[in-house]
Amino acid sequence: MARQPAKTLWYDRPRYVYLEFCVEDSTDVKVVIEDHRLEFSCKNADGVEFYNEINLYARVNSKDSREKRSDRSITCFMRKWKEKVAWPRITKENIKPAWLSVDFDNWRDWEGDEEVERAMVEQYAEMLEKVTDKGPPPAMDDLDFTTRVVSCRAAELRPEGGGEPVRGFQVVLEDTILFPEGGGQPDDRGLIGDVPVLRVTRRGPEAVHFVPAPLEPGAEVLLSLDWERRFDHMQQHSGQHLISAIAEQMFGFNTTSWELGRQRSVIELDTPVVTAEQVEALEKSVNEKIRDRVPVTVRELAADDPEIETVRSRGLPDDHAGPVRVVDIEGIDSNLCCGTHVSNLSDLQNNLNLLRDIAVLIARDFKSKPAPKQLFVLHRKEGDSEFMNIIANEIGTEETLLFLTVGDEKEAGLFLLAGPVEAVENLGPRQALELLQSPLEELKGAVELQRGTTGIDGPQHPREMSSLYNLQAMPRPCRQELIPHPMALASGTLKLTS
Repeated sequence: MARQPAKTLWYDRPRYVYLEFCVEDSTDVKVVIEDHRLEFSCKNADGVEFYNEINLYARVNSKDSREKRSDRSITCFMRKWKEKVAWPRITKENIKPAWLSVDFDNWRDWEGDEEVERAMVEQYAEMLEKVTDKGPPPAMDDLDFTTRVVSCRAAELRPEGGGEPVRGFQVVLEDTILFPEGGGQPDDRGLIGDVPVLRVTRRGPEAVHFVPAPLEPGAEVLLSLDWERRFDHMQQHSGQHLISAIAEQMFGFNTTSWELGRQRSVIELDTPVVTAEQVEALEKSVNEKIRDRVPVTVRELAADDPEIETVRSRGLPDDHAGPVRVVDIEGIDSNLCCGTHVSNLSDLQNNLNLLRDIAVLIARDFKSKPAPKQLFVLHRKEGDSEFMNIIANEIGTEETLLFLTVGDEKEAGLFLLAGPVEAVENLGPRQALELLQSPLEELKGAVELQRGTTGIDGPQHPREMSSLYNLQAMPRPCRQELIPHPMALASGTLKLTS
């Protein structure tokens, strides 16, 4: 199987340059850091081989550079030979490979704010500890299950990140304890005997297990579950049910979709805007239910049971067969659902809107500088319209022009252009696009711009501006994929299609 490059993120700091190779459950990791070059290779859980070679933009101190492996990635810390000199790119050549991107979450204008940056990191770490230090999941020592192999046939599995397909086998068992991907929830993982299960999908009423080695039809096998992964999915899925139910009860916001992601989970509500007060009230109510230790139960109804009409649902798959599963959060919600859930809301621990606090910290950091700049530019991948509005409100738009973007680099996102009235009127979406045209040309596809709304809520404070501000000084990654939200002071729609 041919080697392929790993998706790579990078960002710049005063003393170090950081590279993150995004490979989950990596093995055979090899990192070679030289003064002008870096070489990386590894394998993932599917056996796919990765290889990256980078000729560096400038010299690094290879003897004072290192790497750190986690379950999700391998991060390299390379000490700059010339410290406090910004790198405009990571590669020596002025060409951006398709597999290389800037880490928007960590990209910032660092010059002159090292002490503030360290303080913010400490604050973030303290908040994250409140959310992520959940302790071990409940002990489940009886998660081995004996079943029998019904069928086994050769097949290929295409890795989620793309690349060459992995050869293996699709196995159907008489019964299974592994959840197949569906309903917004990822699949379980585990072992059939000593053979790892790399993927579980649904084919009608059957769960199909993809494994790297063949299994004999008719053979009795022992099925083992990766409980830590399962429990994480249970927490996230039950948390989504709770948040969706409370949001609907308190504000009439219906959940239109949700996704349990590896880095974050996303709930999409059917509303153009959610205020900070509503988010705070929702967070308070959700945490009250968690502290009340509300039971969560699962029951089954016949497909023709009239009670199904009274249960919240987004419909059943066309190929659904058998009874219908209902998940009840006592006194709060009843929902048709095929996913896995906790038995009590107390297993969710605590729910904090960390992103809101981070937005406030970022704004205060900017305002704390002795001479704040007249231009503030930021991109944050996991941000949303509320995140941008909080920053704009905290910084203020009377004297500062703000250009904020949020969203994944491979998907649609949002932008907010806000500032003094005259500046916003002079620099509308179309003019902004002209300034951004250069990096956009690097993207494959067509660009379509539609004029949105222009307006200011509340008192207007026109202020004469000496210049259009130097938008070309923005980090290049902040100017690639921009889709506005409807509350922006100046907004438009920018669509990128392949």
